[in-house]
Amino acid sequence: MTTQTAASEKTLISPGPSALEHPKATFFAGIVGTAAFAHLLNDLIQATLPAIFPLLKTQFSLSFSEIGLIALTYQVTASLLQPWIGFYTDKHPQPYLLPSGMFVTLLGIMLLATAGSFPMLLVAAAMLGIGSATFHPEASRVTRMASGGRFGTAQSTFQVGGNAGTAIGPLLAAAIVIPNGQSAVAWFMVAALLAIAVLFYLTRWAFTHGHAQLKGLARHQMEGLSRAGVIQAVAVICILIFAKFIYIASIANYFTFYLIERFGLGVQESQIFLFVFLASVAIGTFSGGPLGDRIGRKAVIWISFLGVAPFALALPYVNLFWTAVLASIIGLVMSSAFSALVVYAQEAVPGRVGLVSGLMFGLMFGISGIGAAGLGQLADAYGIVWVYGVISFLPLLGLATAFLPNTHKQMRQR
Repeated sequence: MTTQTAASEKTLISPGPSALEHPKATFFAGIVGTAAFAHLLNDLIQATLPAIFPLLKTQFSLSFSEIGLIALTYQVTASLLQPWIGFYTDKHPQPYLLPSGMFVTLLGIMLLATAGSFPMLLVAAAMLGIGSATFHPEASRVTRMASGGRFGTAQSTFQVGGNAGTAIGPLLAAAIVIPNGQSAVAWFMVAALLAIAVLFYLTRWAFTHGHAQLKGLARHQMEGLSRAGVIQAVAVICILIFAKFIYIASIANYFTFYLIERFGLGVQESQIFLFVFLASVAIGTFSGGPLGDRIGRKAVIWISFLGVAPFALALPYVNLFWTAVLASIIGLVMSSAFSALVVYAQEAVPGRVGLVSGLMFGLMFGISGIGAAGLGQLADAYGIVWVYGVISFLPLLGLATAFLPNTHKQMRQR
């Protein structure tokens, strides 16, 4: 953090008569909901790409390595660009970056629908990744601006929109694209055009209300951590995100295979169990934010990881009924951590909302993609049942939470 930035933030939060001049920030539920809807549209589009991999593999006679390269191209652009975009826009705001990024996504959909070669598929995947990388840090910034100080509630609402889009995308792809072929991907341009209109609305709201909201949020602003504290917090957060998203990736990508191999279920039956898990994830994602506003982010992180550890350790050894019950509990409890982690990081490094949001969402994309690939390799080598036995220990990495500075206590003392 530069000296100038730190000094300006210190002025905003310093006690005394000047603090009384800050207007009270308002929780704009409509804006937070609109940002969540935009997140739904964005992630719905992004989820279409992996959903049509089987169609692309057959149509272009692709190998699994080439499919993996398409996925890698998307993941690299989506994950690595996000923190850099956030870092740049923290210093040089770009008001119309949100609709502009979605326009790149629109072009990516158009190219994906018309691509006639493998290199063009790679370009389309890269454009979708660029659009996603632009969306997340900037939309998260607007969501925080509209939170009225209820940062956890706003962030969890925003995140639930993305979860819903991720769940709906493959269903629409199965209903629209798979029966009608590659050209039917163009129908998703309707979602992109709608998202552009929604993001223009959010941008205009930020122009109109942003300055007053930021003044009001100054009373909720914290001094942040020291440089050493930030380094320590970032290291712990990386460990926690690794544990959370590797474990979530193991369920989201391989739970059906686990149920089929261990219990002999059919594909349709196993999909029902996966849907129950994903629904639990959506509920848990929302509940973590308001709970963090009340009891603190660190407390939610403790509950999320150590609360789920006994259920994760038991999962590989129970029967089918208890597998369904434990998977639901795991999805509900463990998913509550992400909103708390994002808001904790934003509080730890005030004035760097774009950078922090980009890092968090970038880590989520990167670790999920790498984790899914790595778990697949282990499953090929040792079997999916063995993999579930090993990953059951991941929630114990939540013990690292003990090393997170307690920012909530600092806020309450203020």
